[in-house]
Amino acid sequence: MKQAMIFAAGLGTRLKPLTDTMPKALVRVGGQPLIWHVIQKLKSSGYERIVVNVHHFADQIVAYLEENHNFDLDIRISDETSALLETGGGIKKALPLFDANEPILIHNVDILSNLDLEALPMDAPLLVVSERQTKRYLMFDDEMRLHGWTNIETGALKGPISNGQWSMVNGQLRKLAFSGIHVFHPSLVPLLDEWPDKFPIMDFYLKACGTHLIRGYEAKDLRLMDVGKLDTLDQAEAFINDL
Repeated sequence: MKQAMIFAAGLGTRLKPLTDTMPKALVRVGGQPLIWHVIQKLKSSGYERIVVNVHHFADQIVAYLEENHNFDLDIRISDETSALLETGGGIKKALPLFDANEPILIHNVDILSNLDLEALPMDAPLLVVSERQTKRYLMFDDEMRLHGWTNIETGALKGPISNGQWSMVNGQLRKLAFSGIHVFHPSLVPLLDEWPDKFPIMDFYLKACGTHLIRGYEAKDLRLMDVGKLDTLDQAEAFINDL
């Protein structure tokens, strides 16, 4: 069974004032809520079970899914109304809602892309990345194994490369931008025990990559839009029409 999680619990502060009365997931692009676009992409790629985490105006998301009969999918709610758990904590809380033996595709609700989800290998933890300009990059060796993270403006480093293991790869690392789409693999579940209820998933990956294989998947010709700000909404409508 193919299963996925949609991160939809965020406050959507960059989309104010729209998100003063609705969750980011229900902000419309091209006549449909953001969550509709993500669900349709997952459904067309063969995903059968989807867990949606909720916090901000959670009842509106639940009502929307019920009104649409869960799009004839097995859609489950991970309730974070009592407290936002960040991305890592959100996954940790939602795990009981999934098949423990299958990988989970994680997709932000505000990401639109032309990514072929069916092409993603699912046999190990996977971060979808691409070559694009940003300040923050994930760093991979020639075999696309994750070794760390850097902010090229500040020079900050995270992960194995920040604690003396830089020489392992002789500095020959590729810098690629994260897409907000990744695969959480069952092999990582035991590592979650040492983490608190609330934490960013990227911090988890950057620690885990020192001992476990976490692979990057470079999506060639990736077209991706983060619909996180008001000024991107009009662009997003043109973007989806061109997909």
